[in-house]
Amino acid sequence: MTTSDDRTPTRLRHTPSWLINLASAHSHRLLAEGFTAAGARGYHYRLLAALEEYGPASQADLGRRSGIDRSDVVAALNELAAKNLVDRSPDPSDRRRNVITITPEGSLHLAELDKVLTRIQDDLLAPLSPGERTRLTELLVRVVDHHAENRRPG
Repeated sequence: MTTSDDRTPTRLRHTPSWLINLASAHSHRLLAEGFTAAGARGYHYRLLAALEEYGPASQADLGRRSGIDRSDVVAALNELAAKNLVDRSPDPSDRRRNVITITPEGSLHLAELDKVLTRIQDDLLAPLSPGERTRLTELLVRVVDHHAENRRPG
């Protein structure tokens, strides 16, 4: 894995895109390890969180809300359904479509994954004070929102 240390050129050590990339790599590793230990994947968390926040939804809506490709949504929902964490039922207004609902077991699993995610955030952001963590999050939200708005069709 790439790291930032004394051998890294100063130009890179002070380039936000380089540093964001390194932080992202560390974050991805921590998330993969933490969710794997909890018997889950990042896609599972994203889908369960979307269902908990927005309520029952079609597979297509879940994909849009969670930023997961349609084919990956189906595979992840199959895994969640096999564990009784979500329920699929035909949409009464369009029988060709399924409506996905989080089950009580799914809500409990999401609560456990929230605890895992909190530990991961604490590990990732360990050198920062609570105020610095809040400020970093605010700044990252601004950057992400700015680029998301610029990608929307006019």
